[in-house]
Amino acid sequence: MIVRLLGGPLAGRVLATTDAPWAGGWLTAGDADWGLYVPVHRVPVTGIVLAEQSGCRRRCGVLRGVRV
Repeated sequence: MIVRLLGGPLAGRVLATTDAPWAGGWLTAGDADWGLYVPVHRVPVTGIVLAEQSGCRRRCGVLRGVRV
């Protein structure tokens, strides 16, 4: 499955994942801040999922009790 990320620190990036349902999650890349992305639309013809940023955390903070 292809997931296109919209908005936030990872805007414009594409995530390739398994064909299993994807509920979203906290994502980051390199030195970018963490972004919480949730799926908002699936294009039936292509199967591409569009995911919007729902929240953001600074990379130097604490995320779910784990120091990052």
